[in-house]
Amino acid sequence: MIATARTVSVRIPLLACLATSALALALAGFVMPMSDFPSGLEFTVLPLLAVAFPVCGLWSLFLLTRIRTGGAKFALPFVVCVATLTALAYVPFTPIWLNTNFWWHRAVREQIVARVEAGELIPNVAHNGRLIALKPDAADVSAGGEIVVDEDDDGAYVLFLTSRGFRHTFSGFLHVPAGGDPAKFFEFDDAPPREAIRYGERWYFVRN
Repeated sequence: MIATARTVSVRIPLLACLATSALALALAGFVMPMSDFPSGLEFTVLPLLAVAFPVCGLWSLFLLTRIRTGGAKFALPFVVCVATLTALAYVPFTPIWLNTNFWWHRAVREQIVARVEAGELIPNVAHNGRLIALKPDAADVSAGGEIVVDEDDDGAYVLFLTSRGFRHTFSGFLHVPAGGDPAKFFEFDDAPPREAIRYGERWYFVRN
């Protein structure tokens, strides 16, 4: 009976630490793809996590005092919390996601760019003459299922969105024409991009 009670006493905090840690890591790993959700799911989860994770951390610290009588298993919740904090501090979740997103969708995006350059795809959104709504089978290559096109003397600039935020903030993969400069994209007429990272020939990740 004593062993069972001790098992139960560490099982609950361990499960709580595992759950909050998994939520924290999921949020860190998916904050970019989730940022286009109209519901702003991350803003709902963050306040809950801001309370739950510190509570679990303090709980795990308290359980360390029971290692002498209950065994090393009482250190497991603390190990989970420390491992989670280490991962959050050192794992580059956003760059990993961006690299995966770029290479996973590159072939389809380049096919779409070729169709834009050939005049097969033209703006088709009534309220904005620069937007092209993609068909459902290709909608996941750009947040919101739309791409942004800017034609100038250099050629076509095509933006595949990765996120759309409040106050007209955005990020995405921009395909520039030969000899083009991402700063020439019309969205950056008022201010240069905050980020313009080259990902491949004529491809840049941009953010305003």
